[in-house]
Amino acid sequence: MLGKVRILGTMKKFPAGVMVIPLLLGCIINTFFPDILTIGGFTTGLFKGGIQTLIGLFLFCSGATIDVKMAGRTVYVGVVLTALKFFLGFGLGILLNVLFGEAGLLGLSSLAIIGAVTNSNGVIYATLAGEYGEESDVGATSILALNDGPFFTMIALGAAGMGTFPAKDMIACMVPMILGFIVGNLDHEWRKILAHGMIVLPPFNGFTLGAGMNLFNIAAAGASGVVLGLMTLLVTGVLSFIIYSLLRRCPDPMGAAIGTTAGVAATTPASIAASDPSFEPQVETATAQIAASVVITAILCPLMVSFLAKWSDKWFEKRGKKRRELANLEE
Repeated sequence: MLGKVRILGTMKKFPAGVMVIPLLLGCIINTFFPDILTIGGFTTGLFKGGIQTLIGLFLFCSGATIDVKMAGRTVYVGVVLTALKFFLGFGLGILLNVLFGEAGLLGLSSLAIIGAVTNSNGVIYATLAGEYGEESDVGATSILALNDGPFFTMIALGAAGMGTFPAKDMIACMVPMILGFIVGNLDHEWRKILAHGMIVLPPFNGFTLGAGMNLFNIAAAGASGVVLGLMTLLVTGVLSFIIYSLLRRCPDPMGAAIGTTAGVAATTPASIAASDPSFEPQVETATAQIAASVVITAILCPLMVSFLAKWSDKWFEKRGKKRRELANLEE
């Protein structure tokens, strides 16, 4: 019987389940049995107070996967999609802040919107790139890793005048990723080892995040979280597909593959508040909303990319061409 319980397999059946399920478990324990996590020692250090360390370690591992030798279309794809993800998310956050003020649309603050919309799920993108894209699309995953964590959210909120972040705090957000980048490019064996960290760490990140949340507050944020997920899908999924296809002068479904919210994005509100305490009252609600967006986009984005891939193939067939052949010629 031992060893035959498919815990991981069951978690993987749910969108972003490897992070979201531990998050919900941590939230349940913190809601009904909070004293369990505050007994001190290693237990509290890991499961209750270790979120900053875990995020930093995740960013270090993420940086290690970025290959400095990437060139050609791979760099082009990565840079363009990263820029689209950031500027569309930034623009949406600014627009809604102007229209609805600090109260936000349906209770969605700029922290939640920018934190969710500017951060893409690299695992989902890589999976979709492997199925519907080319090798250069898959390689672009490493560049897209740059939007992991709170750095871009800090830039957006600071540029919009909605937050004050000391330069050293912004630099501190990037140091783990930069160090990981250096180590991963100096030694490819370390890159392979550290790449596993991006698989191992999300459950711990999720549980520790949940350990700072209350289940009743998550339920209250549920509807707005669904709205946030749909906005992420439409703005950085549909709009990115249109813009990216215009840039390529032909339809390319990979433009829509960034229409997701990464699981690690749920850690952004806490990181932002650690730098600017004025965001502290928004952390719990924003985290719950972003977590909901993670699930919604993980379900809907692959379906949308699959539909757009079929539509794109028909577009090329009418012109006597094949989408994959065109990408190979460009490389």
